[in-house]
Amino acid sequence: MKDNFSNIINSTTPVLIDFYADWCGPCKMLAPILKEVKEELGDSIKIVKIDVDKNQTLAAKYQVRGVPTMLLFKDGKQLWRQSGVLQKQNIISIVNSYT
Repeated sequence: MKDNFSNIINSTTPVLIDFYADWCGPCKMLAPILKEVKEELGDSIKIVKIDVDKNQTLAAKYQVRGVPTMLLFKDGKQLWRQSGVLQKQNIISIVNSYT
């Protein structure tokens, strides 16, 4: 996943990374919201879900201490970070502010 992750975050298209866990209630609440965000923004964003239990090294590298944690990357740079659940319009506004 590490090598592939570098390719993902170096995209010229904004990439929203969702660090989650299967056992996390708020993560389950965020999943359908992110699906709606993708439906609304289409190809102008990539959304990638990363299970922290299966990718502990990656979670540690980005200092993910709680889930869900979202990180927004573009051209390999981290532009934004947020822990917790946000509503669809908030996420869309944030993504649009960086495109």
